[in-house]
Amino acid sequence: MSIPSLASRLPQVGTTVFTQMSQLALEHGAVNLGQGFPDFACDPRLVELVGEAMRAGHNQYAPMTGVPALREAIAAKIEATYGRRYDPAAEITVTVGASQAIQSAILAVVHPGDEVIVIEPAYDCYAPAVVLSGGVVVPVAMRIDDAGYGVPWDDVRAAVTPRTRMIVVNTPHNPTGTILRRRDLDALASIVEGSQILVLSDEVYEHMVYEGEPHASVSRHPMLAERAFVVSSFGKAFHVTGWKIGHVAAPAALTEQFRKVHQYNVFSVATPMQHAIAAYLQDPAPWRDLPAFYQAKRDLFRAGLAASRFTLLPSDGTYFQCVRYDAVSDLSEVDFARWLTSEVKVAAIPVSVFYSQPTESKVVRFCFAKKDETLRLALERLARL
Repeated sequence: MSIPSLASRLPQVGTTVFTQMSQLALEHGAVNLGQGFPDFACDPRLVELVGEAMRAGHNQYAPMTGVPALREAIAAKIEATYGRRYDPAAEITVTVGASQAIQSAILAVVHPGDEVIVIEPAYDCYAPAVVLSGGVVVPVAMRIDDAGYGVPWDDVRAAVTPRTRMIVVNTPHNPTGTILRRRDLDALASIVEGSQILVLSDEVYEHMVYEGEPHASVSRHPMLAERAFVVSSFGKAFHVTGWKIGHVAAPAALTEQFRKVHQYNVFSVATPMQHAIAAYLQDPAPWRDLPAFYQAKRDLFRAGLAASRFTLLPSDGTYFQCVRYDAVSDLSEVDFARWLTSEVKVAAIPVSVFYSQPTESKVVRFCFAKKDETLRLALERLARL
């Protein structure tokens, strides 16, 4: 029996580096600081609320756009935090995590031949969504120096053409741990003003910004918000990445197009989890306390590496710490990450894989969303270098 030949829609895509490094960590008994997920439990109250929702009978399909109580809670939270009021009925949609929100937003508005500017290093779900839409990825590389990574807005402006449909931004930024500030939003606004260019803002780490710095959400910027899909994730905020619950806020005209894709992509999202999160959001303490919670872990990890041969790059947001290892090894980033996992027993992610073309900076990324004892064990092993 012959198998029909297949032409892949994503010929460049294989098994993700996150899966590869997690498997390697498992094989070698390494501390997994590679893939970005916590190794600690969420608030037991959140689990209780899911059980309560199930017992209350919330076990059938949710509305396509999301449970009304959750959409209202999201709108209230955004208004209280960033000062913009989104209509819960027409401008908020609950999604199966942030990745589905990102893919649906791109599929909704990017047509064959449209160009999408992606700032690199970039989380790996952006480019495949552009390719699936028939669009063209236009990468713009961040600069890197002793002060860390930054967006070269002049390069972004130079990348704009009459075919540019969208610019994708991510703050706080995965993998680099940098953040955009108000001046960055103003620079982006000056590029898109008067054009037909849309913005997709990935803000899943919005509550992980440190040193008292405010999160520069695109929702804060009136001109940008009028042309933007703003995406976030409850999985990141509440330590439940496996629940895959996210949301997108966008003006009604954009949301209308987004929902046309969403309803045929997933239709609706896990009902009891939505009811649980809606109830949980009535107390703002869990997400308001998150910066201090993760900053303590960041500081623990940075202090443990301070005397090492690694060069610490800034970590202003997210739960990631990037380090330069050029004083430790001459290996490529991928080879160094594999060596670190198999020989030192600590898994990291090479930042080079976040580029469309291999780009070597001798930088790897660690995740510090771990129990303190997990971090201390990793630091003990890394101290041998």
